[in-house]
Amino acid sequence: MSIGAALAVIYFGSTGEGGDGVTNTVLLLAVAAGLIVWYLTRPTSGKPVS
Repeated sequence: MSIGAALAVIYFGSTGEGGDGVTNTVLLLAVAAGLIVWYLTRPTSGKPVS
């Protein structure tokens, strides 16, 4: 999921009206989105996976 979120940010960030392509800001936002999704969906170590 986190890779999908990062790729979505890169895709939508590179197809904007400016046409500048992928900038450092888009890459930074992609990494941030990936980390946030990973943090929210990571399994906890105290609960068994069912």
